[in-house]
Order: sequence, then C-alpha cells, then structure tokens
Amino acid sequence: MDIRIGNGYDVHALENGLEMWLGGVKIPSEKGFVAHSDGDVAIHALCDALLGCLALGDIGHLFPDTSDEWKGADSKDLLARVVAIVREKGYHVGNADITIALQRPKLSPYINTMRATLAPILGVTEDRISVKATTTEHLGFTGREEGCQVWASALIVKE
Repeated sequence: MDIRIGNGYDVHALENGLEMWLGGVKIPSEKGFVAHSDGDVAIHALCDALLGCLALGDIGHLFPDTSDEWKGADSKDLLARVVAIVREKGYHVGNADITIALQRPKLSPYINTMRATLAPILGVTEDRISVKATTTEHLGFTGREEGCQVWASALIVKE
C-alpha cells in the first residue's frame, strides 16, 4: 500500500472590518484575515499538507498572491483544485487533521460545520476530518489577537 503523509502550516494577520473564513465557514467576528484570497488560513494549511504529501511545494506556488486571478478567491475552490491534483496523481485522501490557534472568537460552535463543509471537497466522510481549536492563553501574536495560526496534517492513499 502506498500512503503518504504531509504537514501544512499557515498564518494570517487579523484586522478589524474584514471577513473571517475558517474551514470554509464564515465566522461572525469583528476581525477578519488580511489576505489576497478570502484568507481561509485553515484551508490554506490543509492545501499545503496535501501538496506536501506529493512533494509539490505549497499553496503560494500554485496560487501566487501576486496574481490577479486569485484575488478574493474562495479557498474552497483552491482546495478542490488541490484535491483534483491528488486524484490526477492516482491518490485519494485518507484523512485530515487541522488545529486552529485563535484567541477569539471561540470556534467550538462551528467545528462540525467546518467538518461537514470540508468532507465533500476532500471526497471523504466527516469522521475522517478532525478540526480542533485552541487559544494560546493570550501569549504571542495569536494571544494578542493579531493573527491566527493553523497546522494541518493529511494522509493520502494510492488508488
């Protein structure tokens, strides 16, 4: 059996008056992510994990923030493109694990919706998607509510 594991990490700054998208879900918040696309830092880290499985670089290589084509892009569409690449290479997603570090707002009410949103894009059932949220106990840039960090791991399996 040919299995591969990849890890991804992404960070975005927070700013008042912008939208906050995480895991494909719009989160009510007074702050949102500064980004070229919709800034969905969770999906960006997941894309990096999937691309890492295949040693294909990172999301910035495929969807550069210097290109007008990706300005304001829906990160769910970027993820679907990455999943299509995984499938073109003869693999399917086995599972994914995402950890979001954000001081505010509390994300627990949105975790299941994120899982339900991501699962069909990845072509898996919700029980194969883990989304966890944590704070940094007011430490660092995340704790000061200046930004958000996300770590993601993914496993893919040869068809």
